[in-house]
Amino acid sequence: MVISPNQIPAQSQDRQPALESEMTPSPIYDRDSYKGSDKLKGKVALITGGDSGIGRAVAVLYAKEGADVAISYLDEHEDAEKTKTEVEAQGQKCILLPGDISNEQFCQEVVQKTLDTFGQLDILVSNAAEQYMEPDWDEIDAARLGSIFSTNVFPMFYFTKAALPHLKEGSSIIITTSINAYKGNASLLSYSTTKGANLAFLRSLSQRVLEKGIRVNGVAPGPIWTPFIPDAMPADMVKGFGKQVPMKRPGQPVEVATCFVFLASEDSSYMTGQVLHPNGGVVLNA
Repeated sequence: MVISPNQIPAQSQDRQPALESEMTPSPIYDRDSYKGSDKLKGKVALITGGDSGIGRAVAVLYAKEGADVAISYLDEHEDAEKTKTEVEAQGQKCILLPGDISNEQFCQEVVQKTLDTFGQLDILVSNAAEQYMEPDWDEIDAARLGSIFSTNVFPMFYFTKAALPHLKEGSSIIITTSINAYKGNASLLSYSTTKGANLAFLRSLSQRVLEKGIRVNGVAPGPIWTPFIPDAMPADMVKGFGKQVPMKRPGQPVEVATCFVFLASEDSSYMTGQVLHPNGGVVLNA
C-alpha cells in the first residue's frame, strides 16, 4: 500500500481534470485486507468527484460496506467506468452522472436521478474540486476566482439544498476540505481559500441540521497521490511528491477513504462539525 516518493517520476497532464488512468504509479484505491462489515448496508451515497482519486476510493469502500453509489463527475469517462466496475464487483449498484457541478440545475438533476434510481439518499459526499499553482499574484484574477469557487464552494450549497429534503435522521453529509485550510499554502492561494470555506460551511451546517438528526463532518487530507497532483503541479515538482510530511511519503486514496466510511457510519454517531486529518503526521491546531 505504501508508495515511496522515489517511485513517483516527473509527470504532468495537459488536461484538467487529469486522468487517474495516466498516472505513474497508479494510485491505490483499495486493499485486499479491507473487509466490509455491513456498516452501510442498505444505504445510498452520492459522491461528487467520485470517478477517481479519493472519490473512487470512497465509492469502493462504501460498496464493500453495502452501499449503492451515485457518482457525479465532469468528463473523465474512462476513470468513471473503472470506478463503476469496481463498485459493481462488490455486488452493489452504481450510476454515473457526468456534467458541470457549477450549474445549480445540474446539481439538482443529479440528486433527483439518484432518488429516481435508488429511491433514497443517505450519504452526501461533497468531494469534487479543482486547484491551481499560483506563483504569481497576477494569475489570481476574476476568471480564476470565479472558476475555482464555482467548483469548490458553490456546489456544496447546491447539492446540500437539493438533498436535505430527502435526508432522514441518521444521514450524513461529509465535506472534503484540506490541510491547506489549516496551515495555508502560498502557492495554492485560491484553492486554500476555498478549502477554508469548505471548513466553515461544514461547521455551520452541522449546527443548522443537528435537530434533524443529520450529521455533518469533514476530512482534511494532506499530500495524497491523486489526479490533483499531475493536474496542477509542474512535472519537476511532482517528482518525489509527498516527502515533506513526517511520514516522508504521500498518502494513498484508500488511506483517506476509511475516514469517510467512519464518518458515514454509526461508528461516528457522537461526532458532528468535526474534521479528520489523514495527513502523514502533520500536527495542526484544529
